[in-house]
Amino acid sequence: MPHGRRDEAPEIDTSTLPLDFAQFSALVSQSFVPLRVQSDRQEPFRGDIRGSGTDDVHLSVVTADRHEIQRTPELVARKASRFFKLGLQLSGTGLLIQGNREAVLRPGDLTIYDTNSPYSLVFEESFSTVVLMVPHRLIELPTDALCGMTAATVPGDHGLGRVVARFLGDLADELGQLEGPVGGRLARNAVDLVTTMYAQELDVLRDADKPHRPMLRRVQAWIDDHLASPELNPSSIAAAHFISTRHLHAIFHEEGLTVSSWIRSRRLDRCRRELSDPLTAHRPVGQVATRWGFTDAAHFSRAFRAEFGEPPTSVRARAVAA
Repeated sequence: MPHGRRDEAPEIDTSTLPLDFAQFSALVSQSFVPLRVQSDRQEPFRGDIRGSGTDDVHLSVVTADRHEIQRTPELVARKASRFFKLGLQLSGTGLLIQGNREAVLRPGDLTIYDTNSPYSLVFEESFSTVVLMVPHRLIELPTDALCGMTAATVPGDHGLGRVVARFLGDLADELGQLEGPVGGRLARNAVDLVTTMYAQELDVLRDADKPHRPMLRRVQAWIDDHLASPELNPSSIAAAHFISTRHLHAIFHEEGLTVSSWIRSRRLDRCRRELSDPLTAHRPVGQVATRWGFTDAAHFSRAFRAEFGEPPTSVRARAVAA
């Protein structure tokens, strides 16, 4: 069965899979975001979408005859859907067009695209692909930088691309594993792997004339290891790295960041992960907040709501109900 609905399209009965063109077209928008589906051979047509996931992260396997998908400017304007979609081509070939870039997708290739901007996908033959859909906020990389990586292929036969392709391929074979308490952790693992892969890609592409970046990466990794400490602040971070606080602020500023906002964002993300995990549902919200360095419960609640648009108790309630 497809994962959670993304618009107001009527539910499609998937008990008669594979679907005809009309059913498939409706299910595409229902499973992802509103999209326009076109084909020069609507009959006969065979398509299938299987999916599973959490409230935030969804993995789908799409198998279909040739067709074209468009995310038009009108559809983008109708509803702001800030998701990245990572595609892993399993069989057949495809063409992704976004911005001024084009990516030819062959079996084993990975690529990423942004639902907040128009794009086209063209499949001129029968194909199968895995699609991982993730909200912008869960990819812990600068959104603008990652948007500059859309419609570019990452080979899935070596390096981190191979690790990601194998992991997603295995998940696609075992979609049921994404349901239940363990599913949330598997979904987060998938997002972490994708984030790591693109962090490496971005580092390779970035200019080599900015020597502050290796230091920034070391500092950010150190911060992640010390998020639970209530003593975490610019002074302690600078001292641990034998630099001045002025220099610390400068290397963050070079990337359009601030030290305090980075710490707060990382702590809130850790809290949200723990609160949404059914395996840790026995821990009170206040204990989770304290565990990740928040000493004021009211401040934590306000910051959490501002970051995620809902109180921490709502996230915890869903985890308890899972």
